[in-house]
Amino acid sequence: MFSNWLFVRQLLKTYKNLRVIGIDFMINQTNKPSKNSLLRNVDRAMADLRRGLCVVVQDEDAAHLVLSTEMAFDAELEIVTALAGVEAHLALTAHRANVLHVKPTGAPSILLKIESWMDAALMRALADATHDLDLPFRGPFTRIKGQVASTVNASIKLAKLARLLPSTLVCEIDVTRVDEITKTNDLLSVTAEEIMTYDEIAASELRPVAVAKVPLQGAENTRIQAFRPIDGGIEHLAILIGDPNRHDAVLARLHSECFTGDLIGSLKCDCGEQLRGAIKSISQEGGGVLLYLAQEGRGIGLINKLRAYKLQSDGFDTIDANERLGFDADERVFRPAAEMLKHLGFKKIRLMTNNPEKVDGLERCGIEVEERVTHKFPSNTHNELYLATKRKKSGHYL
Repeated sequence: MFSNWLFVRQLLKTYKNLRVIGIDFMINQTNKPSKNSLLRNVDRAMADLRRGLCVVVQDEDAAHLVLSTEMAFDAELEIVTALAGVEAHLALTAHRANVLHVKPTGAPSILLKIESWMDAALMRALADATHDLDLPFRGPFTRIKGQVASTVNASIKLAKLARLLPSTLVCEIDVTRVDEITKTNDLLSVTAEEIMTYDEIAASELRPVAVAKVPLQGAENTRIQAFRPIDGGIEHLAILIGDPNRHDAVLARLHSECFTGDLIGSLKCDCGEQLRGAIKSISQEGGGVLLYLAQEGRGIGLINKLRAYKLQSDGFDTIDANERLGFDADERVFRPAAEMLKHLGFKKIRLMTNNPEKVDGLERCGIEVEERVTHKFPSNTHNELYLATKRKKSGHYL
């Protein structure tokens, strides 16, 4: 009898402990921010930057009041400095700083002192390389010495995500004042980590939202499946031609959207020919998939691509143009394409591309590229330099 009672007491004690552990687990899960809430903070911050408003970017050790340089006028700059109570600094990428003859430090971004002769109009021009030939003699500039805070790097990443020029005006504020400044002035606050992981999180879950049969010229048996990123951003499209076999390596093409080349027939690139040529080749093969990705201008957006076109008209090649604007040569990510292929049941593909980075990018995301299929077209007088640059500087097989 006594031993039975001990057994019951032990059983009750174990149940109580398990119940406490379960409650703690549920509390921890409840307190853990969801993917949507993390993305929402960055989405709202991007929108405010595009409106010419300032936001706070913070981490455990630093915080900065941030304004997009592209959207900064004298009134906005005065507001930022008044709120922070300190002088603002101009943040630029290493690429852009190099163009302005500021010595590199090895860091991804640098900070410049805002001199008395630098008004908001000049700082907008310093961020926008299309003004370089109009204002050739500028400087000298004073670089702020010391390690650049992660919040400054994140502020430039935030500007890129907002499809603005990659430059910000930043004022350092005490971390303990973040709540006071944001609540008093109705400002948004976002962490550096949220910004830097945004691309990966947004691409980690793509939701199929619509599918329809869309007969194409030369590929009548075609369906288009739309995928919406978890951040609610622009949808990516999977163009499924024929009835491709999921057991074999399917013929596939990754095509970044190109308004100028795909839609209105620009001769400055070969995108339109690549798009229509891929559809024709896949149809002749008997079936496959073309992923139409919302990554205009190699990920810098249409407006910045037009700026790059202006620089190309001034004599710079396509890589130099992007870097003079402060971007990397290619800002695209391959996770969305990999997630779409996995959702559609394609684990291995024969990839139509001349770009080795696409092969490496997909394989890093778990897609087996069994073969690279050459996909090139003759040049014309308007895109000869463009194609030659891709071959020489980006290693494209052209």
